Amino acid sequence: MPVYALGDQVPDIDPSAYIAAEAVIIGSVRIGAEASVWPGAVLRGDDGQIVVGARTSIQDGAILHTTPTTPTIVGAECVVGHLAHLEGCTVHDGSLIGSGSVVLHRAVIESVALVGAGAVVPNDMVVPTGAMALGVPAKLREGVVTSELIALGMQSYVDRGRRYRQELRRLG
Repeated sequence: MPVYALGDQVPDIDPSAYIAAEAVIIGSVRIGAEASVWPGAVLRGDDGQIVVGARTSIQDGAILHTTPTTPTIVGAECVVGHLAHLEGCTVHDGSLIGSGSVVLHRAVIESVALVGAGAVVPNDMVVPTGAMALGVPAKLREGVVTSELIALGMQSYVDRGRRYRQELRRLG
């Protein structure tokens, strides 16, 4: 897997994490226990820090970047869907970021919140606990998300990461 230091910025990856060979990790990136980063994902911590919590999945093609003033923080037990883009934002524990969505500078996704597929969460928006952010730009539907809804997807990727660490083998 391509893991790069950039000067004195060196990734810190827990040994129990699964990082696909086709993912790219650069610079100030910390990845927690049993987290997973899937093919085509890029985590580029060149301007600042990126943190991915324990048991969080960063799925295929997702992009995590940062700004010189705002880190990108993704808490524990989160799901970041395929082709999502997170930059300079905070995602609290137990949240789900849908496929193809964008979460921008200083946005905060509180615990047990959901950003719908294809949604754009603009700068400085807060998605409260239990809410969905849907559309472009995102609008809120409050009180509709439960931890059980997100836990199923999260656990499936923890299990999948374990399986890939044990069973994946290249054939060609």
